[in-house]
Amino acid sequence: MRVMAACSLGGAGHLRPLLPFLAAARRRGDDTLVVGPPALQEMVEGARWPFQAGDEPPEEEVAPIRERLALVAPLEASVLGNRELFGRLATRAMLPTMERTCDQWLPDVVVREPCEYASAIVAFRRGIPVAQVAISLAQGEAASIAVAAPALEEHREGLVEELVASPYLTRFPPSLDPSPFPTTVRFREPSPRPSRPLPRWWGGSKAPLVYVTFGTVLGYMSIAGGVYRSALQAMEGLPVRALLTVGRQFDRSTLGPVPTNVRVEEWVEQADVLPHADAVVCHGGSGTVFGALAAGVPVVAVPLFADQFENGRRIAEAGAGLVVEAQSDRSGGVRRVIAEEDAPRIAHGIETVLGGTSYRIQAQRIAGEIAAAPTVDEVLDGLLNGATHGSR
Repeated sequence: MRVMAACSLGGAGHLRPLLPFLAAARRRGDDTLVVGPPALQEMVEGARWPFQAGDEPPEEEVAPIRERLALVAPLEASVLGNRELFGRLATRAMLPTMERTCDQWLPDVVVREPCEYASAIVAFRRGIPVAQVAISLAQGEAASIAVAAPALEEHREGLVEELVASPYLTRFPPSLDPSPFPTTVRFREPSPRPSRPLPRWWGGSKAPLVYVTFGTVLGYMSIAGGVYRSALQAMEGLPVRALLTVGRQFDRSTLGPVPTNVRVEEWVEQADVLPHADAVVCHGGSGTVFGALAAGVPVVAVPLFADQFENGRRIAEAGAGLVVEAQSDRSGGVRRVIAEEDAPRIAHGIETVLGGTSYRIQAQRIAGEIAAAPTVDEVLDGLLNGATHGSR
């Protein structure tokens, strides 16, 4: 059998949810292939998966959209991201490669992340089974399809209905993420490999470890420096060890002075940090949020754009963490990005989460719910055998 994974723009957070299905396919002895934009090539091939690079929109079309996402009102941001960037520009760029790949490689099933639409257009035309692997909360992803609908229906009439009806595979538990998709299948990944010990960046300190990350996309944006400096200022003076990762696109030398209790790195594998972490400070991106909660680690969400605000709200409602948003009246439909004046509130959020046991207890409860779902191997078997049945 042949399992094709399809990924659009968006970096590691869009790719990683697909990888467990490739690993499950490999355990079955199936052939695998990842199709995505050229920017993913190093990441995919570094993980030793076969990769087919497609085309992506030119940077001069993408950059203005990316810069506005964190500043405009939520509805406008959704139209810019879901309809114009993913639904129109990225889909149009990827379609030729997807057509050729499906005709030549002949996949038996396509697993796609929700922002990648070209594979669905091609697969539905050819009768190839398609499943959507969630990167975020189900209600938000259903809303994203609706927003993108005008662009999607230009490619294939009835595509939106087909997308909603296809199996929706998610790692998020029902208590945190009720789903509007009629065929929703929860899954869990295999137990993570043993984590590697972290270097002795803080000497022999036993202070609580705070893992700070804002994902792989922020480093491309002009707001990145201000966000990172706000996080550094929040850590200064706290009785913690902090690890801040900034991604490979950001110039660390522009940060200025770094507090002595903070280590700044381009990239550290999340799986190596979370087993040692006492709290995670992040933008509320779904990949980081899921990883933290699956490890039973409470979260301080500092949302910047897209689904991050809703993710943070769900975490707070579940008692597994707190949300710190930039204070703004949003007059004129402009959202203020988190800045250094917000650092004291971020610091207070960290102190609050570390100061009691309730947040960790609730994070561990969610981790137990995640661990009770069917395995990814069972779910992939069902897809390939045409026996996928879901519940919301």
